[in-house]
Amino acid sequence: MLGKLYANWMYRWETALTTRDENRIVRPLEWGFDCLDDYIDRRGLRGWLFGPSGAPPSEDEAARQTMLRLGEDIAAHSNLFFDYRQPSDFRLEERHPQLFPTNVRPETLKQDALLRQQAAEGKLPKARFLRFTSPVRTGHPENDQVNARWYPAPADKQAGKPKQAIIVMPQWNADAFSHNALCEIFNRFGVSALRLSKPYHDIRRPAELERSDYAVSANIGRTIAACRQAVVDIRCCMDWLETQGYSQFGVLGTSLGSCYAFIASAHDARLRVNAFNHASMNFGDVVWTGQSTRHIREALEPVMKQQGLADLWRCISPVSYMEKFAANPKRVLVIHATYDLTFRREFSMEVLKSFRDYGLDFVSKVLPCGHYTTGETPYKFMDGWYLGSFVYSAFKQLAHEPASPVSVKASEPAELVAD
Repeated sequence: MLGKLYANWMYRWETALTTRDENRIVRPLEWGFDCLDDYIDRRGLRGWLFGPSGAPPSEDEAARQTMLRLGEDIAAHSNLFFDYRQPSDFRLEERHPQLFPTNVRPETLKQDALLRQQAAEGKLPKARFLRFTSPVRTGHPENDQVNARWYPAPADKQAGKPKQAIIVMPQWNADAFSHNALCEIFNRFGVSALRLSKPYHDIRRPAELERSDYAVSANIGRTIAACRQAVVDIRCCMDWLETQGYSQFGVLGTSLGSCYAFIASAHDARLRVNAFNHASMNFGDVVWTGQSTRHIREALEPVMKQQGLADLWRCISPVSYMEKFAANPKRVLVIHATYDLTFRREFSMEVLKSFRDYGLDFVSKVLPCGHYTTGETPYKFMDGWYLGSFVYSAFKQLAHEPASPVSVKASEPAELVAD
């Protein structure tokens, strides 16, 4: 009886948190082949996909079938899709941190105004940010300038062990302060941190957006391209860290960030410590069933069903890359929430089953809350404890092992043609 009352209370709270923002926009379905033009042309797929005209189909069913074929090719040649040329313009930038809110609630706007005022009055310390041009271009100049707040561990905390660093990927629509406290905790362990702004988030968000809509939307191709850019940006961050003497690496991703982090780790053996804070095997399942993505489903529902979306976005889903992920030694944490209405519990169970089937070295932790309530008291402290203690112990063990089994640098993209 008490369990049922608690569950109902949690579902009501979770629903209230997922419906309080009123600036979610139902954007029309777009197929977005143009967002994947460079891959299509490098693989020589234009004639194979579009026929003699070389133009994408305009009718929805034909476009869906064509995007399915393209997605299958991406998954089959993912090493090429997530390959990149190492940036040549790495630089550290100092500036006052800004919030970059994604909602218009009065308390959030008040916090943003206060931070701006403190910066103007010189009361807000400047922070350091790693900046570079993403190898994946999107047509939005601000988005293509990667941004990662730099939290170097104190030298005395790093003494006597390999230099270790973790890349932190917050949730979809995170503001620029989300997960910063975790980075400071990792510093106490002697682990440096790069808190990476995902594509279309905070300072990378195009001016026409209030939210980070272009990262996940009813534009099928752009959503795939955003994942590609995020994965490549993670790998580029490790390239820079290597120039700073770092040799052991981890990644922490929350929600959407966990998908990006998983795919990056599957394609880069340098990522030995992996923390996935809310995870699912299939990108499309989460978008279709999640409370926070109802507006996207509304745009897609006239044209497809859940399985159709799952198939279209299979090329950016962990399920496609489990074998690659399991091919190299990793320590893994998976956290899920019992009352999650965004990453439903059954999807997390699929992740755990797959990890067991592949014999991965992983730890599973469960939060007695939902997706959004993970950020509320007391659950955020439980989540922080699970993440912090895992990262501490995993890097401590890693310090006594050789550095990365292989230094996976960016290679010059191969010129491949369609099979």
